[in-house]
Amino acid sequence: MSKRYGSRIALDGITLDVADDSYVSLLGASGSGKTVLLRAIAGFEPLDGGTIALRGEPLSDRPAHRRNIGFVFQNFALFPHLTVQQNIAFGLENRAADRPSARLVAERVRAMVDLVGLSGLESRAVTAISGGQRQRVALARTLVAEPTLVLLDEPLGALDANLRARMCGELRRIRERLGVTFLHVTGSETEALAMGDEVVVLDAGRIAQIGAPDTVYGRPADAAVAKFLNCYNMFAGRPGPASFETEGARLPVRGMPEPRSGAVYAIRHDLIAVRPIDAAVEEAEARLTGDFLASEYSGPAVTSFFRLPSGTVVTVEDHLSHREPQLFEPGRAYGLVWRAADALVLPAREASRA
Repeated sequence: MSKRYGSRIALDGITLDVADDSYVSLLGASGSGKTVLLRAIAGFEPLDGGTIALRGEPLSDRPAHRRNIGFVFQNFALFPHLTVQQNIAFGLENRAADRPSARLVAERVRAMVDLVGLSGLESRAVTAISGGQRQRVALARTLVAEPTLVLLDEPLGALDANLRARMCGELRRIRERLGVTFLHVTGSETEALAMGDEVVVLDAGRIAQIGAPDTVYGRPADAAVAKFLNCYNMFAGRPGPASFETEGARLPVRGMPEPRSGAVYAIRHDLIAVRPIDAAVEEAEARLTGDFLASEYSGPAVTSFFRLPSGTVVTVEDHLSHREPQLFEPGRAYGLVWRAADALVLPAREASRA
């Protein structure tokens, strides 16, 4: 699929297969093309090139309302003058063709209300219910039409953090019960990894990586993906046969197939241990030295920042479920140590966002 707006390329020859009965997260920064991709699949945006098919049936010449694809918008797009029940029933009652009977509409709406947990709220105005409940109404209005595919454009973006966490589980539960395919667009790496059976990372109109959440998180395809995941320290330098020269040190590398130019050295925030400056380092470990700057407490974890002699800031994440938080003296030098086998040497393609 290709799509251009003037000189800007929104979709740059994307090829994507989405499995039936699956939950796929589409992750990307603002401007990466993820919403354009969703709108093209739905039929809201014409393509400049390429084709779209659903279960083998070409859709390119079929209008949006004939594609049997549901779309859940970020702002819910509910009718404020209608009740919860009327909003859910709206699509069924206003079909141009194959309109079900009033009795069948009532049965399907009642079943959908029960499924999404809105029982007792049917007569409420949508302006008189919470954000999480409005999100459920929007989802129920889409699902009641029994679509083959549901497209969700940042459906949790308008909710607060607590509701987002709860609705992640709710969306997965509902999808699994119905067996409908969900394609979920988000700019949150945490949400994408938690929701998808498969994660598609989009960057500058191209697919940067497709894989299971643990694969994308633990083995990003390149520096752009690692940067977007926001959990890796990355250092520019020069790769060698079994080491990487960076930050004035030669760091051992395990399992790197061969030296590569244009590479970066990456180590995840949570895989770094902080030790006294004079602590011994084992042969299978790598170490850099940095001065402690500050720590941030976020509930389940403490994030600490250290400045290397070059000025580069290294982030270290300590999960409190693993051990007691360490206390560091501001301005004091510490050893930042990790297993060489945990480090990655990645192609240095830059991400589209800073």
